[in-house]
Amino acid sequence: MRDTTPQGTYKVQALDRAFAVLDLLGESDTPLGLAQVASSLQLHKSTAHRFLMVLERHRMVERTPNGKFRLGLRLFDFGNRAIEQYDLRDRAQPHLRRLVTETEETAHLCILEAARVIYLDKIEPARSVRMITRIGASNPVHCTSVGKAILAFLPPERAAEVVRRIRFERLTHRTIATPEALRAEMEKTRRRGYAVDDEELEEGLRCIAVPLLDAQRLPVAAVSISGPSFRVTAQKLPSIANQLLQCVRGISVDMGYVSSSRANRAATAAWTA
Repeated sequence: MRDTTPQGTYKVQALDRAFAVLDLLGESDTPLGLAQVASSLQLHKSTAHRFLMVLERHRMVERTPNGKFRLGLRLFDFGNRAIEQYDLRDRAQPHLRRLVTETEETAHLCILEAARVIYLDKIEPARSVRMITRIGASNPVHCTSVGKAILAFLPPERAAEVVRRIRFERLTHRTIATPEALRAEMEKTRRRGYAVDDEELEEGLRCIAVPLLDAQRLPVAAVSISGPSFRVTAQKLPSIANQLLQCVRGISVDMGYVSSSRANRAATAAWTA
């Protein structure tokens, strides 16, 4: 069945349902059984089974030894190809490398996907203690500096939608655990212009991030610096934030979001709006 919405975009029910299955499996921390998939998506078991079988045949979904379903490795291949083709990553790399040289800590470039952040790129310094992450991986938005940086600068209705989808899992004793606490942190982030993960994702790890804003001053990504808390100290945060701001200004110019003559004024306005 196919129809169009009032905006003229196509809606194909079978494809919509297939993507709903993938979204459900992607948001789950554990593989799901057929009954769980059918119940969560309000589908008959036979319908859910057909979708799962087709997705399994195309290696989008795979079955565990106990008969449950999880995302398949073909999606990892697609994700890697998408990241390789992502213009933002290519244009950001020179600026990230410069940032790592200046700070001697790990830099990340991330985007928001549902209630998680995806790591588009990572550049490491030549130091012995570094952050263990991988390109293409994801983490929850509420306990990462990149997630909070993007969230704080989203339009209010979009930010509220993301917050509703968050599972407030505690990863350390410092992890934000309620929507109210997260909203307070978002307000603090807007006021100072940068977000901090103060050992909220991992004990002993501190991260600071600023959003990359497009021509409409909406966040399209975030750039962060991460390192052990004994090196990335609270006293160093304002200085690192300034280096991050210089980095995203350069990326904004290269992406065509602002001209080089307007870059400083546009970036400053973003933090003071």
